[in-house]
Amino acid sequence: MPAARLGRMKVLGFESSCDETGVALVETRPGGVPRLLAEALHSQVDMHAAYGGVVPELASRDHIRRVLPLTRQVLQQAGCALAEVDVVAYTRGPGLAGALLVGAGVAVSLAAALGKPALGVHHLEGHLLSPFLATEAEGGAPEFPFVALLVSGGHTQLMQVDGVGRYTLLGETIDDAAGEAFDKSAKLLGLGYPGGPALARLAERGRPTAFALPRPLLHSPDLDFSFAGLKTAVMTQHRKLGSQPGAGELADLAASAQAAIVDVLVAKSIKALKATHSRRLVVAGGVGANLRLRETLNAGAARLGARVFYPPLALCTDNGAMIALAAALRLQHGLAELQHDGAFDVRPRWPLAELCGESGVTV
Repeated sequence: MPAARLGRMKVLGFESSCDETGVALVETRPGGVPRLLAEALHSQVDMHAAYGGVVPELASRDHIRRVLPLTRQVLQQAGCALAEVDVVAYTRGPGLAGALLVGAGVAVSLAAALGKPALGVHHLEGHLLSPFLATEAEGGAPEFPFVALLVSGGHTQLMQVDGVGRYTLLGETIDDAAGEAFDKSAKLLGLGYPGGPALARLAERGRPTAFALPRPLLHSPDLDFSFAGLKTAVMTQHRKLGSQPGAGELADLAASAQAAIVDVLVAKSIKALKATHSRRLVVAGGVGANLRLRETLNAGAARLGARVFYPPLALCTDNGAMIALAAALRLQHGLAELQHDGAFDVRPRWPLAELCGESGVTV
């Protein structure tokens, strides 16, 4: 369906890939970015905190409890009747299989009951396009083309984005993701769940140069990442502090770990901008909310005459708005593979590279 012939359509989106239940409604606008009408989100952080991480079975059960009340909340907030929804979108993958099945099952069943099509969305494409939801007060939306840094608990990738559905993989992690390095370092330091924000808070009181931690692949000729060695270095240094390290020592180690992760992310992002001759960098994913990362990226990009774009802070984590948006943009660009038969599947392991062309960028 070409964008020029597409009228206004309302897209209801569901996100349930991990430990957030998100529902949102967007409306397509011919010639413009889809408009967010309403969104609601429930985080399971408090429930999983007692276990030190996400328990998949508990996550699935909580999605079941939350998804319909959130749907009613979104429709009421938007002043929209369920019958006015034109397309129902959902996260098809990647993510936890059981959690994905909840969102997909609800979305496809609802679409079938309404006699409307359903659309499965790649979770990372949702993150990739989420900065288009930013208002002018929040920094505004980017324009194509741009370089994107996707950085979260499960993913760290650099992409060249030439348009909706036109992605080139530039580099990715060969082991742990940046968010995983944050979380595992936080666990080693005895911090709570979720670990990334807890480590960032502790790091505010520490010295980032207190410990000489490694910056893996910092000077490699490619745009790949590696954070497993850094996690091991944090563990080794923590053991050296003894069984009862002081509060200042822990803060210093947290600050040093954060600085090492940020330095690598920034260096690779700047290298990607130079290699692609781009002056726009998009940062998406939960780690994109880290303030030190934002400050350092903004400064590095400014030295190149480049600008960094972020999603609204509330939409850095998983959410339904990014899924509804990605579906709406695919509709506008004639790239949506709509489902009309009530059948569906989920893809817990679904590399974004399957949506990408071959990398032709040399660094």
